[in-house]
Amino acid sequence: MCSVNSTSSSDFVLLGLLVNNQVTGIVFTVILAIFIVAVTANLVMILLIQVDARLHTPMYFLLSQLSIMDTLFICTTVPKLLVDLMSLEKTISFVACGIQIFLYLTMIGSEFFLLGLMAYDRYVAVCNPLRYPVLMNHKVCLLLAAGAWFGGSLDGFLLTPITMNVPYCGSRSINHFFCEIPAVLRLACADMSLYETLMYICCVLMLLIPISIISTSYSLILLTVHRMRSTEGRKKAFTTCSSHLTVVSIFYGAAFYMYVLPQSFHTPEKDKVVSAFYTIVTPMLNPLIYSLRNKDVMGAFKKILARCCSAHKVATNDA
Repeated sequence: MCSVNSTSSSDFVLLGLLVNNQVTGIVFTVILAIFIVAVTANLVMILLIQVDARLHTPMYFLLSQLSIMDTLFICTTVPKLLVDLMSLEKTISFVACGIQIFLYLTMIGSEFFLLGLMAYDRYVAVCNPLRYPVLMNHKVCLLLAAGAWFGGSLDGFLLTPITMNVPYCGSRSINHFFCEIPAVLRLACADMSLYETLMYICCVLMLLIPISIISTSYSLILLTVHRMRSTEGRKKAFTTCSSHLTVVSIFYGAAFYMYVLPQSFHTPEKDKVVSAFYTIVTPMLNPLIYSLRNKDVMGAFKKILARCCSAHKVATNDA
């Protein structure tokens, strides 16, 4: 009979991302580079939206919230991963594991809801442009953002305590590079079928609500675009929505695999690859997709860059 370890003092061991340790240096360099680019790109996006008056619109306010979530999301897992790649001991305390679970659940849940609400914003902009200032006023934007954060934190507050109160015994080695719930639950020595069903229902609902908003919004957008006689109007509508659809496809595709597909489709190796994609790569792609394909953002960036260059020239001449 297995003995249940004390949850207040037992540590977990993260087996990490790699099987072949010979490429650790290369993987460390690549992940560090992605991390730096992701954090810098998201912080620059937040700064541009704050300082440029042309970006003080509902769409960019919601986009700034997405950048905040992406920054916190990647900072939840990658710093620990980088440390573990360079260290022999890859332990994580029980408390730290719980905090990591709560933060990533909150961030991923918040992004689910926010991407759904951003689809609603695009629907209003394309289908009701004259009423856009009323339907998406500052108060509504604040409520939408607060709702996204609340929905994500509710997911974290619901699932984290249950996960951390499960009896763990025997091996404490998590075959993953961070404390993701499916990987942690493989160490449980109790019958987890009821909890796994609860988690499955919760995750499906977390996906179903925003996906319903996105599907409805874009169905109405497509109908509106189909009725447009102006080719320029259609092009503008598609340009407005394409960046959001790209981000949604990437993020929801990875989340669907991790939390909706049955366990028979999963292996630890596949799970680590998919998790690495949506926790490391996606936070870097989001600001790049929105900035590189957006004339307003690039214009604001060039404007700030020109100001910095002018200030540097003035300072050099004065010296």
